[in-house]
Amino acid sequence: MSATALDIQPPLPGEPVPWFHAASAGNPRYSFASVAGRYVLLAFVGPAGGPAAAAAAAAMEPLRAEGLLDDQRGCGFLVTLGPRNGQEPPDRIPGFRVLADAEGAAYRAYGLLRPDPQGGAPLIAEAAFLLDPMLRVIAMAPLPRIGELAGRLRHLPPPELHAGQETPAPVLLLPRVFEPEFCRHLIALYERQGGQDSGFMVERDGKTIGVYDHSRKRRADCQIEDPALQAAIRARLGRRLVPEIRKAFQFEATRIERYIIACYEAATAGHFRAHRDNTTAGTAHRRFAVSINLNDDFEGGELWFPEFGPRRYRPPAGGAVVFSCSLLPAA
Repeated sequence: MSATALDIQPPLPGEPVPWFHAASAGNPRYSFASVAGRYVLLAFVGPAGGPAAAAAAAAMEPLRAEGLLDDQRGCGFLVTLGPRNGQEPPDRIPGFRVLADAEGAAYRAYGLLRPDPQGGAPLIAEAAFLLDPMLRVIAMAPLPRIGELAGRLRHLPPPELHAGQETPAPVLLLPRVFEPEFCRHLIALYERQGGQDSGFMVERDGKTIGVYDHSRKRRADCQIEDPALQAAIRARLGRRLVPEIRKAFQFEATRIERYIIACYEAATAGHFRAHRDNTTAGTAHRRFAVSINLNDDFEGGELWFPEFGPRRYRPPAGGAVVFSCSLLPAA
């Protein structure tokens, strides 16, 4: 039996909230899934320009002034119903942002927009949720009681200790996947061919396209196109990495999407902000990402997963880190 709009109930404490996309002031498809890693005060306020939206913004402003909504420890979101129309409260960055749910998809996913059984206008509920850094519900309340959630936020521990202790990311760190000679061979290939600016995938008008934005990602990639070298990589991964993925994740890896040598250069402040690798139609097939360090004579360069805290992961030269494409890595 499939669920209908009447079957969907708002998420309760301990439950993960639905991810959604909505329009922000600067991004027509802002991904709510990308905000993990801090406490989130999420308010569904109904139509933009209404008194509920203004009241929710007013409730968040003291938290911003206290430094509780600073985009590090916590952040706030007001979700309006309907397209952006200029009546939304202004963003206060760092602190809180306004997202417009043009078609009501997020409201329906949260059980807050339902058809009227009598055939009248859809029924709209207004609610607020306090979320942990993994985007799971700590508490929820009707929107007029958002102040109660704000009070709870004041007494929460640092985000990395929201579970009472550190919660390591579910990643596999594995040394000795590539031998030193093979690492040097790949480094030499990069030095000969050089790298090209590396973009990332977004969804626009129903299509998955590549874009470039150095504020979000700055990396140079060298494509490995030699079939013999690709086969040599597959052989090593098949014998040294695939069995460990099977053991750790009960997943049988059978294909590699891309063979690239990537370089985050210090001279250009290389980085890749927190992202998920499978959130567009063209990348939804991705299951696991593998990053293998070819050298270790550098500073920085660690991977970390904000929704699981600040711990950094850096395999030794020739070692790999493997993680689900649904996680939120940053580099």
